[in-house]
Amino acid sequence: MKKFINKLLVNHSLIYKLFLYIATIVLVVYLFPKGGQFKYEFQKGKPWQYENYYAPFDFAIQKSVEDIENEKKQIKETSKKFFEYNDEIASKVKDEIASKIDLLLSNSELTKQDKSDLIKKSIAIVNAIYEYGYLEESDIQFTENKVITLRDGNKMQDIQPYKLFKFSQILEFINSKMGISPHTEVQNSILNIIYEELKPNVSFDENFTLKVLEENLKKISYTEGLVSEKERIIFKGDIVEGNKLTKLNSIKSEFESQVWSKSNYNWIVFGYTILVALSFLMLFLFLRKYRLDIFENNNKVTFIFFNIILIVLLLTLIVKYDAKYIYVAPIVILPLVLKAFFDARLGLFAHVLTILLLGFIVPNSFEFIFLQIIAGIVTILTISELHKRANLFISVLQITFVYFLAYFAFSIIQEGNAENLDWNKFLYFSLNGAATLFVLPLIYIFEKMFGLVSDESLKELSNTNSKLLHDLAEKAPGTFQHSLQVANLAEACANEVKANSMLVRTGALYHDIGKMDNPMFFTENQSTNVNPHNELTPKDSAQIIISHIIKGVELAKKHHLPDRIIDFIRTHHGTSLVYYFYKKEEELNGGVADVNYFQYPGPIPFSKETAILMMCDAVEAASKSIKEPSAQAFDNLVEKIINKQMEDGQFMNADITFKELQTIKKVLKKKLKNIYHLRIEYPE
Repeated sequence: MKKFINKLLVNHSLIYKLFLYIATIVLVVYLFPKGGQFKYEFQKGKPWQYENYYAPFDFAIQKSVEDIENEKKQIKETSKKFFEYNDEIASKVKDEIASKIDLLLSNSELTKQDKSDLIKKSIAIVNAIYEYGYLEESDIQFTENKVITLRDGNKMQDIQPYKLFKFSQILEFINSKMGISPHTEVQNSILNIIYEELKPNVSFDENFTLKVLEENLKKISYTEGLVSEKERIIFKGDIVEGNKLTKLNSIKSEFESQVWSKSNYNWIVFGYTILVALSFLMLFLFLRKYRLDIFENNNKVTFIFFNIILIVLLLTLIVKYDAKYIYVAPIVILPLVLKAFFDARLGLFAHVLTILLLGFIVPNSFEFIFLQIIAGIVTILTISELHKRANLFISVLQITFVYFLAYFAFSIIQEGNAENLDWNKFLYFSLNGAATLFVLPLIYIFEKMFGLVSDESLKELSNTNSKLLHDLAEKAPGTFQHSLQVANLAEACANEVKANSMLVRTGALYHDIGKMDNPMFFTENQSTNVNPHNELTPKDSAQIIISHIIKGVELAKKHHLPDRIIDFIRTHHGTSLVYYFYKKEEELNGGVADVNYFQYPGPIPFSKETAILMMCDAVEAASKSIKEPSAQAFDNLVEKIINKQMEDGQFMNADITFKELQTIKKVLKKKLKNIYHLRIEYPE
């Protein structure tokens, strides 16, 4: 049991990676839609490049989206509008008008015949108005010659819209029916009674109209015929267009959306599992082969897988909601983020694998894969310094333009002209570009979540007004000036050998912060001739010098500096000796000295950047000891120091070549000559 537990503890890192691998596969397969895939690729207007294709089963021919939309549009245009006729209002108005006219005429001096005529005219006017109804004011637009339906309870009547009275027509109609003007006083009174008492009794029945429209829309047939099993669909070499294209789209849809049996579903899941497993296995193998430092760091591996899952989740949600919006998703954020924290090669590799996976779930997969891979390449090539916002903005514009151009090319290839461009796609690409700008706050969030450091954070840390660097300048001004000089040298060297210049500069600024504890024990801070080492033994002096590494690491952790910066503090002396005091100990003990007391604890540099800092730190410190500066002296100094470090095996774990070492030597020689440039002696 103990052996088993010990094995688990020893191999816990690999066990975690295996767990992460399996969990990621399960999650991605779970997120993927579980429909089948049509095994043939085809494009409108292109020849059918496969063998003659016959229907494997009976299926219905699906109408095109355009045909269905046109049919819906026609139904909406021809669908009837329903109006409700309120008989109760009409009856009340008629009774009220009749009552008031009777009262008016009973007090008048008109003859019985005149009174009878006026009553008949009044009744005729009101009946005419309410025959079809008096329409209340509304924004309803009537189409010429189009009938509407009048509902009076359960009775329905189709009429022309002009038969309904509107407010603007009432007065003119009453006047025309009342007779020739000028009217008598009684007639005017009757006119006023009718005009004032009339009330609208017809209103637009919106709910019933919408209900009928929905019922009509539901009756639309989405199919237009049937293809029988073994019926020929297309011959090899035939152009994919017209009825053939419709049939191919129909059977493709049938493969992707038919109700699968239990056994089919399991086979599909099994197939997806194999493909997803292969994709993530390739990512693991890439990390193991080319990025061993990342592979051995479970936090970084988790971060990479987490970002891939986020992109898969985003695209899956969009596809399930409405696949036409897939180009709104800012997929290029993935290579951007991975480049910001790691490097361009890893970013592009992970991006390509992710796009290949997503090709299984998106429509027009070839177009999608091509556009996204091109966009990913442009992203990697154009964004060099992410911490510069102008660079990001310009790169996003370039990425968006590439999307525009590639989609335009695909469209004219498929359609044969530029008339059928989907202009909405250009809007989606623009939204994609805008969403990509969110990468900066996203990088900040990831830094806090995973404890990583990006160029943006390095830019903030390299600010010499930061608390820690300000304290260094106050307590150990000589060390601060030394760190600035080393930072400038290291940055220049890193630029020449294509290393991370921002990282090595920031590391150089903090590499000696441990000297703040005992600044006067380091020569660059000794402003007087008093040397505190004169009172100490060589062993004690060496231990004080060596302790600035440990104290620097402690101080860095106290101020929450990233591990990538702490690496520079730990490695900038590697396992070299405090040579001055080692030799002094030998002199005192007759050539005998214990190396363990005078050797830095290490580790030796394990990256190109930490190796550069070791060289620049040693060269800059030693250059101060040259009493008579000259070009030859600097050349000899650089060669001597770097060759000694190589002989001592300080660069064995660093990913640096002999060619790069020669380049660094040249840069250091040139920079030292510029720093200590010789001036002519001016006469007094």
